[in-house]
Amino acid sequence: MPPDAWFARVPAVAQVLRDGWDLAPATVLVGENGAGKSTLVEALAVAFGMGAEGGSTGARNVTRESESALWQHLLLEREAGAPRRGFFLRAETMHGFYTYLEDNPGRGPETAFHEMSHGESFLALTQDRMRQRGLYVLDEPESALSFTGSLALLAHLRGLVAAGSQVVLSTHSPVLAALPSARVLEVGEWGLRESAWEDTDLVLSWRGFLGGPERYLRHLDG
Repeated sequence: MPPDAWFARVPAVAQVLRDGWDLAPATVLVGENGAGKSTLVEALAVAFGMGAEGGSTGARNVTRESESALWQHLLLEREAGAPRRGFFLRAETMHGFYTYLEDNPGRGPETAFHEMSHGESFLALTQDRMRQRGLYVLDEPESALSFTGSLALLAHLRGLVAAGSQVVLSTHSPVLAALPSARVLEVGEWGLRESAWEDTDLVLSWRGFLGGPERYLRHLDG
C-alpha cells in the first residue's frame, strides 16, 4: 500500500484493508457523503472485472479515469461454483454508459435508454442487465427513482437475491436501504458498523423530518 494513498485514510476503507469484508447475499451501505461508500463499491466492482463507470464484467467504457487504486489491493474470494457474471450500476456515470452502448451495440438491438426518462432508463437497465445469477453492485440508484420506482427496484433486487445472486447497494434512500434480508452497514468516522434498518441515522433523520419538517427548516435561515 502506498504510504500516501488517500483512500487508506478513510476509516471504512482502512477497516476493510485491515479486517477484510464478508459480504452477505445482500449488503446495503448507508452513511453521509464522503464516508467511503462509493469508494468501496467502486473498488469491489472493478476488482471483480466490471467497468469503473458502470457496466458488465469486462466493460471498457472510460470517459475520464477518476477511480482510486483501492481495487488493486483487494483480493476477492469466491465460493466454489460462484458465477463470474456481474454488473455495476453507477448513477453518476449512466448517461455516458448509455452512449457507450449506442456506439458499441451487441449482437442484438440495444435498448434506447437515452430516449427514456431518467428513472425509466434505470429500471429498464436493471431488468435488461441484471437477470441471471451474478454479483450486482449499485451506487446511489435512487438519484433517478421516484418512490414507486424505488419499490420496483427493491422488488427486482429481492428477486435476484432469492435466485442466488449477490447484491451490494450504496444508498441515501431509506426505501432502498430496506432491502429485505439485507445486512445494513453504516459507514462513517467509526468505519463500518452493522445496524438494524430502523436504528440507522438515515432512517431516524427521515422519520424526524417527516414528523415535523418545520423543526429542520427553521434552522436553514440561521
